Amino acid sequence: MKTIVLYYSAGGATEAAAKALASEFSADIERIDTLTPYPEDEEAMIALGQKEAETGATPAIKPLAHDLSGYDTVIIGTPTWWYTMAPAVLTLLKSYDFKGKTVLPFQTHVGQPGHVIPDMRKELKGSMLFSGLSLEYGKDKKLTPRSESEYKEWTAAVRKELKI
Repeated sequence: MKTIVLYYSAGGATEAAAKALASEFSADIERIDTLTPYPEDEEAMIALGQKEAETGATPAIKPLAHDLSGYDTVIIGTPTWWYTMAPAVLTLLKSYDFKGKTVLPFQTHVGQPGHVIPDMRKELKGSMLFSGLSLEYGKDKKLTPRSESEYKEWTAAVRKELKI
């Protein structure tokens, strides 16, 4: 069973989680990037990100380097932006066909998980969905102890259920 981790990350937490999952499952990994980068000024980036998340915007993303037809399992990660997935991840879900694939969604957040996983599930109709993983990071940019435990439980369940 061939696996890939696709992720969008703005602050680094989702990237760290994606790399850990790719290592955990010996998976390929690819970052989702927007064609037009977000502003470097933090306030401007936050304002634009909020507007996009609240309006369901789908910013253009760079084409994936990996051909998804060669993967049975796709792990998709996003930071939580205003209670939902990052707009670049919404674009990915609307732009690529995940039908017939096993998809494992995950999110990172700093205390408010919102409705990210249900929102991702709505966009992934036709795929075989595994339970989502929600990882909380503290102000020190490290996983909270509860999330460390949940990560271990989730990866063990994935290993057992999907044999990866």
